[in-house]
Amino acid sequence: MDSSLGLRLALALSAILGVAPNAATNAARIPAEVRFKSGYNDRIGKPADFTSAMLWGIAIADTRVPGFEKAQVEIVETQLSCRADGKEIILNDDRGNIRGGLYRRHPWFGTDVHDPIPLAYSDDHSTVILHVGERPDRIWHFWTASPRAALPSGHVDGCTVKIRARISAGALLQVGMDYWRNPTVGYGSGSNNHEAGASNWYFPSDQRQQATFTDIREEN
Repeated sequence: MDSSLGLRLALALSAILGVAPNAATNAARIPAEVRFKSGYNDRIGKPADFTSAMLWGIAIADTRVPGFEKAQVEIVETQLSCRADGKEIILNDDRGNIRGGLYRRHPWFGTDVHDPIPLAYSDDHSTVILHVGERPDRIWHFWTASPRAALPSGHVDGCTVKIRARISAGALLQVGMDYWRNPTVGYGSGSNNHEAGASNWYFPSDQRQQATFTDIREEN
């Protein structure tokens, strides 16, 4: 079956059944090669000897959508905060700027080798624009422009990612965060960072959205 036809059928079925396009139907809206098609939290949590954290985002083009070549994600703000001893402390808060790279999409993050991420900006430089449709063969992986920050002192309950963005037709966005051994250690063999989890995918909208992820487990 043609992938775009499969997508349309899944959405049509949800409409017939009166089901909102959430957990089950959203999976059909995510390209097959994507590793995590829904949000998750790592069960281990922050490793005891890890003292830093960094938010990240993933933007891709959905090549099943007509006109995906013009797909883009506009990022206004990226913020990472952590809760320590009951207080919310902001670690990073960047506007109109990010860092990142273009990573292999088939297979998903098949290697850490990557190309520089091409960034465009709004006229007033308040928004960074990712033209994901121009490189649909790559994962547009980005993180904060400001340096990786140390976790606050005290008991850390967890951290929260907030990214304000506008997602055009043919684009998709997921956000998450990693814990790191310290603020300056490199990626190395992959043992220096620990993924805390990822959000559900965010879909196109004419309006700006706040994409969020948190690993804070609220007590019932």
